[in-house]
Amino acid sequence: MKITKVISHVLAYDLPGELGYSQQYYTRRTAHLVEVQTDEGITGWGECFGPGNVAIANKGIVEKVIQPMILGDDPLDRDVIWHKVYNLLRDHGQKGMPIQSLSGVDIALWDIAGKVAGLPIHKLIGGTHRTQVKTYGYGMMLKRESVDDHIARFADEAAAIRDMGFVATKMKVGLGPKDDVKLCEAVRRGVGEGYPFMVDANHCYTTSDAFYVGRALEELEPYWFEEPVAPEDLDGYRELRRGLSVNISGGEVEFARWGWRQILENRGLDIAQPEVCALGGITEYLRVLALCHAHFTPVINHVWGSAVSVATNLQLLAAMPPLPGGLFPWEPMLEFDTTDNKFRDELLHEPLNIQAQVRANDGHVQIPTGPGLGIEPDRDFIKRYEVCD
Repeated sequence: MKITKVISHVLAYDLPGELGYSQQYYTRRTAHLVEVQTDEGITGWGECFGPGNVAIANKGIVEKVIQPMILGDDPLDRDVIWHKVYNLLRDHGQKGMPIQSLSGVDIALWDIAGKVAGLPIHKLIGGTHRTQVKTYGYGMMLKRESVDDHIARFADEAAAIRDMGFVATKMKVGLGPKDDVKLCEAVRRGVGEGYPFMVDANHCYTTSDAFYVGRALEELEPYWFEEPVAPEDLDGYRELRRGLSVNISGGEVEFARWGWRQILENRGLDIAQPEVCALGGITEYLRVLALCHAHFTPVINHVWGSAVSVATNLQLLAAMPPLPGGLFPWEPMLEFDTTDNKFRDELLHEPLNIQAQVRANDGHVQIPTGPGLGIEPDRDFIKRYEVCD
């Protein structure tokens, strides 16, 4: 079997309303799918992390840089291909967009392998530790409105997500430390005592501001405080973890085993959040997962994007060993964006129907059992939303 073509599909549509987080506001939803074709008619699908113009730039890397390197290669040689591409791109970036682009290609190769074997990816990895996974819903995005309007909306939206059946919810912050504390208090009121909620800062604070918010969070008892400081600030992460009782999480913007080695040896995380569509694909994710577990750091995958990303993560969550194990082990969760996302809800011939599953199954979602990723994108849908050839 040989690789005959690698195609990037960048999709986009205008959202019903503007959304924001601590770094920017945005009005368009994008997704970057990768299709790998073979001479035996088997096609694999993957996804690259990166929105907007980043996706368009990554399309060029996938098709103009990576594709010529791997045409004619056996798609089942996933690890060989990974190292071939990484080594040739090393001089041009060991992190960032080249690795995001490699991630989508690698996921597609795993999809092909599963289809060749007639097995879901979790079986190729080593088996099923769980047939369903708990799911949390995030929302409560920032908008161009007053603090008081944010407070009222966040309380209502948090309660609505809880009532949808999700086992936990996650909010955004980024208005400034004092106002952000008010938002967190509103979410705690909205969901009530005992219901887990998480706080995502998207690395907007200095260490001192993160301590200010974190100390207030200790009273509100969130499950974790996500990306409180810049990802480069390893010392800040370590200081926060030592100085706060709330769990510190992060890592969604770290790449490959070498970057993750630094984070884990630094002991700055209570919970690791690798992003498989960015860090190097499934091949490298499995190495990162092994590093996390070698440091006894629980993993809850960062999930953002289309149904391809969601399906990929469901396969990985099925195969993730419990840590540390026991009769009642700590269990991972699937992250689910509750905002408008056609590329997740309408992309597939047979939708995953995450929200319906959550409502009907006490907050849990079933792991797909079909070959490879267990999904098949609708090509007519892709053509309708594709923005560049």
